[in-house]
Amino acid sequence: MSEKDEGARNLPSELGSIRIADEVVSVIAGLAATEVDGVAGMSGGIAGGIAEALGRRNLSKGVKVEVEQEEAAIDLLIIVKYGARFPDIAWEIQENVKKAIESMTGLNVVSVNVHVQGVHFPQQLKDEDRGDIKVK
Repeated sequence: MSEKDEGARNLPSELGSIRIADEVVSVIAGLAATEVDGVAGMSGGIAGGIAEALGRRNLSKGVKVEVEQEEAAIDLLIIVKYGARFPDIAWEIQENVKKAIESMTGLNVVSVNVHVQGVHFPQQLKDEDRGDIKVK
């Protein structure tokens, strides 16, 4: 990596500097968010959908990171499971993401904004909504 690389931040150290790419922070945030019970997935738009269709999992899908010096602000676009309580899930995501990023990178997380982009319905509900009758 050259010193002119975009999307990488320097953290001063006694022996030199440590470079953390924004993509690394995005992946940590995305994984920490999806660990929360009630999160069906991340909303990544068309580019994320194409990558997954081709068999590549985009671990930073639905995550926007802004890193300044030693601080980070995170925006997460999530899809929540039907029946889950949104405020509880959002709070748990904020705590989990903040803890993961701060412990792994040493960056100070100043905000974690959670944007609910959709609700995931179980297949059973989808079938009932269409009026399909299941015979046992």
